[in-house]
Amino acid sequence: MSKPTKGFLLTGLAIVIISVGPMIVTLIAAAIAGALGCPLDEGSVHSCVVLGVDLGGALYAMGLFAWFVMFTFPLGALALLTLLLAWIIAALTGRLKRADVPDAAG
Repeated sequence: MSKPTKGFLLTGLAIVIISVGPMIVTLIAAAIAGALGCPLDEGSVHSCVVLGVDLGGALYAMGLFAWFVMFTFPLGALALLTLLLAWIIAALTGRLKRADVPDAAG
């Protein structure tokens, strides 16, 4: 795999992680709340005391990250489409440059 292709793949991976990141945070909050037996919803903060520390506010804030997906997912899809088009253009121009070079026999 060429170095530019690795760069495009790493950039695409970063775009995907950033665009679904808020949903991952929300799923982590849901998993923590479920494991601790605490209610979690976007309506209000519920008390969730663990070892004397109330995690309700933090879990509530983490749960609200799901709303960011309305922005990050479409922007991530647009960024991936732009990256794909840039990769196609780079691949085609690279092939055209190689086609213009005369071979040694000819």
